[in-house]
Amino acid sequence: MAELMQQASRTRALWARMRDRERWAAAADGLAVALAVSLPWSSSATAILAGLLLIAIIPTLDRSALRRVLSTPAGGLPVLFWLLGLVGMLWAAGVPMAERWDGLKSFYKLLFIPLLIVQFSRSDRAPWVMTGFLASSVVLMALSWALLLLPGVTFPWHGHGPTGVPVKDYIAQSAEFTFCTFILAAIAVDAWRGQRRWIALALSLLALLFLANIFYASVSRTALVVIPILVLLFAYKKLSGAGAIGVLLAAVLLSALTWSFAPKVGRNITDLWSEVYEFRPESASTRAGERLEFWRKSIGFVVKAPLIGHGTGSIRTQFRESIVRQTGMAALASANPHNQTLAVAIQLGFVGTAALFAMWLAHLLIFRGTGLAAWAGLLVVSQNIVGSLFNSHLFDFTQGWGYVIGVGVAGGVALKHIVGSQQAKAAAGNEALPSGTAGGESIA
Repeated sequence: MAELMQQASRTRALWARMRDRERWAAAADGLAVALAVSLPWSSSATAILAGLLLIAIIPTLDRSALRRVLSTPAGGLPVLFWLLGLVGMLWAAGVPMAERWDGLKSFYKLLFIPLLIVQFSRSDRAPWVMTGFLASSVVLMALSWALLLLPGVTFPWHGHGPTGVPVKDYIAQSAEFTFCTFILAAIAVDAWRGQRRWIALALSLLALLFLANIFYASVSRTALVVIPILVLLFAYKKLSGAGAIGVLLAAVLLSALTWSFAPKVGRNITDLWSEVYEFRPESASTRAGERLEFWRKSIGFVVKAPLIGHGTGSIRTQFRESIVRQTGMAALASANPHNQTLAVAIQLGFVGTAALFAMWLAHLLIFRGTGLAAWAGLLVVSQNIVGSLFNSHLFDFTQGWGYVIGVGVAGGVALKHIVGSQQAKAAAGNEALPSGTAGGESIA
């Protein structure tokens, strides 16, 4: 009997530990950091860690906090977008069920955004996530430079991409390094203003190493469009008038030097113009030509079903039907139109496209404030929007998870600041009111 009572006591203690929200919350924070660290390196590790993070977050959820986040556009619209993808499976006529489910997979990661917002609106460990991602990217960047500068160096996993791209692909690597460049630049500006000059110079040098690596190792045409826009955004948000002019002049000078000393950049731009000028649907495939052909066909698919699209997972079917008796680039069947708006419009029409644009706008607006978290969130959303003109970045694995982590973690910090500001205003209002009255603001 005594042994049974001891066993029951141990079981109750174990159950109590399992229900301890603080333990689960700490585990969720750690898994979010691990998720950010894994993102530049391994899709498999990222997927596994995302599953573990979901398991850790669920026991910590507070219904009122989750309901409050879901009631905001930033937290609710990703769920609405996913619901449209789920319902869109119903009218995907002629599309195999496996392809419908495969299409829905692109939407699943968006459900993590409100969960991460809830988690990091109550956690103080958001800087750990950013630090983990930056540290992981610095190691990847060092490895990339080693491959570039030491041609004889090889690694067991290397050989699937161009020189200087140790893992994944050059588009993903350039996107990650672009984010690192501009987040380090913002931290360097803050350090300079705080009279920490040596730290500012060291961070600036690290940012330039990331930028140089993009041009020498992992240059993508998408990055060549994204970077100038982010330079303008950085000058507007983070610098004074004189500083902004100085950065823009430096950017012009750097562009001229890059054209002279980074041959890949020059070739990319000149090849792009010739590929666009010489584009014919029946011609041999080129990078720009394929995109133009995919966009041309995709617009036709959207015109056929403009309101609600052809259904979730229908992109492959639409392209397969369009290549009959075609030659050249017109004979290519794709599962990706290489444009986020078209990828949504083909499947969900105007309704889905409106939800996508509303979500992007809501995420831009939540990062209107100042501070590093607001800049990181604004950077992630802006980079995704511009990059999605030429790719389906929200549906791509690495770029999509980068968006989810960035918006979720930075959004949680932004929500915490908004709530704190509203509470401070309410408290100040109450103090100013005569005795016996009440005042304050509600938190939307």
